[in-house]
Amino acid sequence: MDFTLTEEQQAAAEAARGVFASVAPDTVPSPALTPGAVADGCDRALWTRLAEADLLSLLLAPEHGGSGLDPVALCLVLRESAKVLARVPLLEHSAAAAAVQAYGSPEARSELLAPAGRGEIVLTVAPHGRTGHDPAERAVTAHRDGTGWVLDGTQTAVPWAYDTDIVLVPAHTETDRTVLALVRREQEGVTLAEQFSTSGERLGELRLDSVRITDRDLIDADGAWDWLRHLLTIGTCALALGLGEQVLRMTSDYTGKREQFGHPLATFQAVAMQAADRFIDLRAMEVTLWQAAWRIASGTPGALPTAADVAVAKIWAAEGVRRVVQTAQHLHGGFGADVDYPLHRYHAWAKHLELTLGPAAAHEETLGDLLAAHPPT
Repeated sequence: MDFTLTEEQQAAAEAARGVFASVAPDTVPSPALTPGAVADGCDRALWTRLAEADLLSLLLAPEHGGSGLDPVALCLVLRESAKVLARVPLLEHSAAAAAVQAYGSPEARSELLAPAGRGEIVLTVAPHGRTGHDPAERAVTAHRDGTGWVLDGTQTAVPWAYDTDIVLVPAHTETDRTVLALVRREQEGVTLAEQFSTSGERLGELRLDSVRITDRDLIDADGAWDWLRHLLTIGTCALALGLGEQVLRMTSDYTGKREQFGHPLATFQAVAMQAADRFIDLRAMEVTLWQAAWRIASGTPGALPTAADVAVAKIWAAEGVRRVVQTAQHLHGGFGADVDYPLHRYHAWAKHLELTLGPAAAHEETLGDLLAAHPPT
């Protein structure tokens, strides 16, 4: 394998740095302190700039107006977005559009992909339990009714639910299969109720009461949900990596300037060792992320399914980002808890990312099951 970035991937990362350079995480009311304080939700001005930079269509093929790049490029852009806590549904939108492109009906691809790439319509994905394998966690059902499908159930904690036009909802069929339904917010039987994440951002409880959709809006291809869940998971890992890198940089700057007993804090051995441990965490997060992203992008078979690499990446991301922000809070002292300083925002977002799509323990369980089914030789 070769993890050297291509010119196109590097160009995407550079374009992202340019777009996010003007974004500051401490210029809006803190949702971590006052849930719902950011009434506007998605940063629409930033969303427009992302569209103009062609960063909303990275995974789309050229015939749909996209760049035809792979999940590695998307993760590079997400990594930059997390450094400034960008309030845009970049991951969910890109992943949903990619799923429609890979598995959706020709009608859905023709209708949705080009406008999605231009940012004219916004997509999101409803979560699906901790890791998506437990039937008890499948909150929405889909059953055949004539020539279409009927959806019933309630999906909690849908990200960006109030800011998007279409939600891609995993649903459980009578034949014990998971399908993906494209649900439009204005459809009859669709309602939303406010919820808030650990970061304070607004989520939505999506309630579906006999919502009818046609075959064109249902994705029932084998492996579609697993592929989408893997893409969402590594995207979450990329967000955790970018956030952790920024937090360690903030900590380095602070301890390099803050003096105690006439010396910068960074020169104290205990401080340097803690910072070094967190640097190691970040490098482990990075290498496991690229391994998983490369497996998804290439489809290259291995001794274990791709799910194993994804699980390892999420374990490191969840544990690593938690340790990074905790160390940062400790080394900043009381200043780290000052709400006039942005570190508290990073701490809240880190907790959200740690739990998104399952904490480390859930993915350790998944990895254990995979190892039992595919014992190393």
